[in-house]
Amino acid sequence: MLSRREILLGAITTGAAGFFRRLSEVFAKASQPQTKVDFEIPSGACDCHVHVFGDPGRFPFAATRGYTPEAASIDELRSLHGALHIDRVVVVQPSVYGTDNACTLDAIRQLGNRARGIAVIDERTPDAMLDEMARAGIRGIRLNLAQAGITDPSAARRQFQTAFERVKARNWHIQINTQPRVIEAIGDVLSTSPVPLVFDHFGGATAAAGVEQSGFGTLVNLVKMGRAYVKISAAGDGMSAAKPDYSDVTPFAKALVAANPQRILWGTNWPHPDAVPRPGRKNTDLAPLLQTDDGHILNLIAIWVPDAATRRMILVENPARLYGF
Repeated sequence: MLSRREILLGAITTGAAGFFRRLSEVFAKASQPQTKVDFEIPSGACDCHVHVFGDPGRFPFAATRGYTPEAASIDELRSLHGALHIDRVVVVQPSVYGTDNACTLDAIRQLGNRARGIAVIDERTPDAMLDEMARAGIRGIRLNLAQAGITDPSAARRQFQTAFERVKARNWHIQINTQPRVIEAIGDVLSTSPVPLVFDHFGGATAAAGVEQSGFGTLVNLVKMGRAYVKISAAGDGMSAAKPDYSDVTPFAKALVAANPQRILWGTNWPHPDAVPRPGRKNTDLAPLLQTDDGHILNLIAIWVPDAATRRMILVENPARLYGF
């Protein structure tokens, strides 16, 4: 019998959309929670960071992508959130689609008013398209500096300034995926940003380096001053070296929440793409999705944030304010 990987690779190669749709349902799915949620999830809770990877025959990947993910469908996403008791979601444009936001916009359309989105654009994206995306539920643009390999402060500053010029007239924010050292290097620009900022995945911190690592203090200060939001997300997708309990992530989460709980967001990073370059793996080779237990990850919130009112702020109130639910 063909493996799911072989089927998906064949679909990518041939563009056989119908073939992909029928057979992708037969094989293993994107990760689903294995652990039940052990605390009360407040109504209106939001998963602020997911991706959707659609049929490559309908939504082709960018030729310059860094990896080729397996499919992750809307039905699988609904199943995930049903198990986690999550009502709202933010679909983030993944790097594999470049500036073609069609798959992300289609996901928002299918999910309806419970969904918002983050787009990726460039200088060729017309203002009329930004207007159209705003009506469709887009609330910000993403600078994926990490995936683009941008660590030079000058280049990061240019990227930020270009992004600011595109969103300054809109009620949008800039979402940044980067590393603490880059945050520190351009902290002066970030601290005076006239538009809201959101940092992905603990600002790119590495748990093994500790909270004293260069740049994490800058992130904490930006959060403390109310100059930025940060997602305490993707704890199980490369940040931690202390699996399965992820205890080395706890000091980071507690430091950020203590700095300013009104600027903390939570997300799964579902379907947990394996975007890390692997020796011998070409960008066109299929990269299997990571099998992260999001039930276990969500339960960490009760450890990081023992107070139920603060958890409600993080899971419900902050995303409602930022994304306009």
